[in-house]
Amino acid sequence: MIIQSLSVVVPTERCINDCEFCVAHMHDEKYPNQLDQNKPFYDLYQRDYIKRLEFARDNGCNTVMLTGNGEPQQNRAFLEKFGTLNAGLERPFRWIEMQTTGTLLDDGYLRFLRNHVGVTTISLSLNSFNNNENAMTCRMKKPVDIGWLCQEIKRYDFNLRLSINLTKAFRYYTPEEIMEHARFALGADQITFRVLYTSGGDTPQDQWIEANGARSEFIQDIRQYIKEKGTPLGELEFGGIKYALFGMSTVLDDDCMAKTPKREYKYLILRPNCKLYSQWDDPASLIF
Repeated sequence: MIIQSLSVVVPTERCINDCEFCVAHMHDEKYPNQLDQNKPFYDLYQRDYIKRLEFARDNGCNTVMLTGNGEPQQNRAFLEKFGTLNAGLERPFRWIEMQTTGTLLDDGYLRFLRNHVGVTTISLSLNSFNNNENAMTCRMKKPVDIGWLCQEIKRYDFNLRLSINLTKAFRYYTPEEIMEHARFALGADQITFRVLYTSGGDTPQDQWIEANGARSEFIQDIRQYIKEKGTPLGELEFGGIKYALFGMSTVLDDDCMAKTPKREYKYLILRPNCKLYSQWDDPASLIF
């Protein structure tokens, strides 16, 4: 079994944001949080959770992505628990990433993520380079100061990946201008262009993406620019090619939900019910 990464779902009651294109809103999810210390079988489920972490490691997975249906930093207690459990593994995960819009992050929280949780890479999701437009798409309570946050992420010596959600907000930039801004204005080490996922139905999120997602021609321009100007660095397990451009590792992800069947797993998902799945939107994808 080849697993590129392990997505660890950080339990949250409700996301502090309300992103217009949120995949989690496209389907119902009923996975109980068995890691609640108030539950009678907490010790049993904690051992189950550790078994799943060890299973992923035993099968050659080296990378954890802290993510979920809310912002991971909403649940600091869980992140503290994860840091402790991971440190106690016989073979701990050392490559730990966190996917976030950056809301709630400040210097103290960044220090905690670096020192205790062991986060090495922060993958910052952006819908626009404009603070207000970026916040509006996620319906944030308070805009994130993108420039300041990127500066602080680099000051604490995290690797900074920009996950560019391809909305129409980027239509005013050429692919080269996006790359230049990411590298020289924001200091990114890596950049992933993410094509927004649609369910094929008629959800409010599908409708928003239809009206506000980047056009196919623009996506093709980015793909062509990366191939022509970039230097291939290698093939990722899920089949994508990683390129070097402007000193950044550069990837175009047009299958973020891993719907293309392959023998390898782009990721496994460890949910708060202490079980592993291979698909975000299908409980039939239970692995272990």
